[in-house]
Amino acid sequence: MTDFHRIKRLPPYVFEQVNRIKAQARANGADIIDLGMGNPDLDAPRHVIAKLVETAGRPRTDRYSSSKGIAGLRRAQANYYKRRFGVSLNPDTQVVATLGSKEGFANMAQAITAPGDVVLVPNPSYPIHAFGFLMAGGVIRSVPAEPTPAFFPAVEKAMQHSIPKPVAIVVCYPSNPTAYVASLDFYRDLVAFAKRHDIIILSDLAYAEVYFDGEAPPSVLQVPGAIDCTVEFTSLSKTFSMAGWRMGFAVGNERLLAALTRVKSYLDYGAFTPIQVAATAALNGPEDCIIEMRSIYKKRRDALIESFDKTGWKIPSPSASMFAWVPIPEKYQSLGSLEFSKLLLEKSDVAVAPGIGFGEHGDNFVRIALVENEQRIRQAARNIRRFFETSDRTLHNVVPPTDGSAGETPFAKVG
Repeated sequence: MTDFHRIKRLPPYVFEQVNRIKAQARANGADIIDLGMGNPDLDAPRHVIAKLVETAGRPRTDRYSSSKGIAGLRRAQANYYKRRFGVSLNPDTQVVATLGSKEGFANMAQAITAPGDVVLVPNPSYPIHAFGFLMAGGVIRSVPAEPTPAFFPAVEKAMQHSIPKPVAIVVCYPSNPTAYVASLDFYRDLVAFAKRHDIIILSDLAYAEVYFDGEAPPSVLQVPGAIDCTVEFTSLSKTFSMAGWRMGFAVGNERLLAALTRVKSYLDYGAFTPIQVAATAALNGPEDCIIEMRSIYKKRRDALIESFDKTGWKIPSPSASMFAWVPIPEKYQSLGSLEFSKLLLEKSDVAVAPGIGFGEHGDNFVRIALVENEQRIRQAARNIRRFFETSDRTLHNVVPPTDGSAGETPFAKVG
């Protein structure tokens, strides 16, 4: 039997190789400190759980729900945008509830992509940003991930040299995996670029509330006229630690959201109604749980920077998101991010996400998630420090000696 067309377009799942080693190590009794997957370990707010329990089992709540989200939930999301960003949205036509932002992104790709359509996607980026379009039959052209002045000359060049002309551009700030944050000035330039070239902006704002220093991250929809060409995706996964509940939103341009709604209407009946009611309570409820979440992640970030600094591994301090995007120590860079991640897991019982899983331009980095408590993060640093201090003696066939006395050493694959 030949491979299926869409499956052939997807590369092997890089993270699965690390997950396989991690599972085997745990089966053998190892205490793995998992800083790989961005899976929040915090509890969902009590008032949200209480609303779920209160609603479950009520008459009619076990029936099919609404694919685009119940009316109260869409009103709550519109109110959140007004409160947080000063952006007015019509909950009937400009808000669609999704089964997490990932599902929303993938189905938007299905809605707007014709075979061969070109989409501009940051590299590195969260995998669904590229592979949602690949599965829909599109073609990806990589553009820079960092929102610096160099971004726009690069995307202008991509527009000029792409045939056919790109139909959309993807952005994600605060970024997964890089933790970059965009300014409102950047978004103004982005909207001007999109209107000049008549392309769609798809913005992933899943980490809008996870920030530590300075001002809160903006929304591209704060730019006047952005709604003419933009859909933005948000999620309750990180803001309220509701990742497994699978509740997100797409908001913005009516025509684009109508296309998403039509695709979804053929594929799902929406989230379980009690989850939608509980999500409404989250958006309409007190924000002390959000402030507490930020405080916890900030303390973890600070513990990560401080403790890893003592190992000699300097970590750039992220100002937002629940990730640190960390250059591989120079001594190990020739291994690449996948082999380094496997090595780190085997020798120090610490799991991280290899940067190559987010695009080829991420191969000199690993992503570290703030999903363990401060004590465990400091333990991870101690484990890594012991590994670094002994690697010259124990890994002579994998990494070159620091004094260069042995000349060039072939690199062994770490299985």
